[in-house]
Amino acid sequence: LSPLGHRTVNCRLQYQLSSLLQHFCCSMNPSALDQNPRDSSSSTRLSPLEALQSGENLPELKRYKVYVDGQEGTTGLRIHDYLSQRTDVEIIRIDSECRRDVNARRATMNMADIVFLCLPDHAAIEASKLVDNPSTCIIDASTAHRLSPDWVYGLPELSAGQRAAMTSSKRIANPGCHATAFILLMRPLVDANIVKSSTRISANSITGYSGGGKTMIARWSDGTNRAPRPYALGLDHKHIPEMMRFTGLTVKPIFLPIVGNFHSGLAVIVSLDLYQLKTTASDIHRALEVRYADEQFVRVMPMSNPPLMENGQFDIQGAVGTNCIDLFVFADDDDEQAILVARIDNLGKGACGAAIQAMNIHLGCDEREGLLD
Repeated sequence: LSPLGHRTVNCRLQYQLSSLLQHFCCSMNPSALDQNPRDSSSSTRLSPLEALQSGENLPELKRYKVYVDGQEGTTGLRIHDYLSQRTDVEIIRIDSECRRDVNARRATMNMADIVFLCLPDHAAIEASKLVDNPSTCIIDASTAHRLSPDWVYGLPELSAGQRAAMTSSKRIANPGCHATAFILLMRPLVDANIVKSSTRISANSITGYSGGGKTMIARWSDGTNRAPRPYALGLDHKHIPEMMRFTGLTVKPIFLPIVGNFHSGLAVIVSLDLYQLKTTASDIHRALEVRYADEQFVRVMPMSNPPLMENGQFDIQGAVGTNCIDLFVFADDDDEQAILVARIDNLGKGACGAAIQAMNIHLGCDEREGLLD
């Protein structure tokens, strides 16, 4: 047992131990599963294997068991880093030679309290079918389930009832990075009828190359000074459906993502014609302030504030290393045009931080546990 609580065993033992632990977990009093396992006065904890050998009751030793399926990818590794700092989490690991063993994966997933799916869409769909333990919550980082009626969209700041839905559901779809920024920027304006749902919004998003996973990271981090590159020029980016669904927009936005020559950071930029919308920049800024007044991870910045700029230039990476989203409103002197910007860490609030936040909400932990703001 390592200091971080990781366990790696061979396939046969993994399967046998996981099956036995799953039996115990499923037969326990459900209320015991919801108790906070941390107790500063408790004696040194045994591993689950040691607990079984000593005859100890598993509920007395329980921490939240978490399994990351796809633990070697960019998202999986970052989630692992977040979890490794926590004392209330035991990370369950399968030996590398067992990762394609369906029985070992199934047994391990079903003994976990939380399963993170950090997989391509098709693999995430198949992996979700392996979980039949009603106590196991799946948090899927892929696009696969974001529009599914059987899954809750894992964006707690979306609406007043979203946290309650995430608490009660055992299937949570983690939002996309571009979608997170776009939705939290535009949803309050649609709800307030400042922007009509039938408005065609034009938006750009510039993001660090880490959003493309290991392949893009390897290609872009070779020291070559590449210029930013737009992509999805067919105007069919895979985040557009969730951007429409969760803002309430009924007309497909014109959305152009751009990958930049930096590791992480993301900014969605929306241009608005205030004259046509019959509104003001102050009205927009106020709507955002009111909507997010009580949100600890949403920072509505002072309007058109020069100190927020660096020599008149916007810092796309200003939220890197945090789980925050920063919202900005800039306008011209005539108050006829506005630029709205939503800034996040694409690997933080745009992916891994959001997944940890969803886990915290579901388990009833402090929402900020293990996260930086």
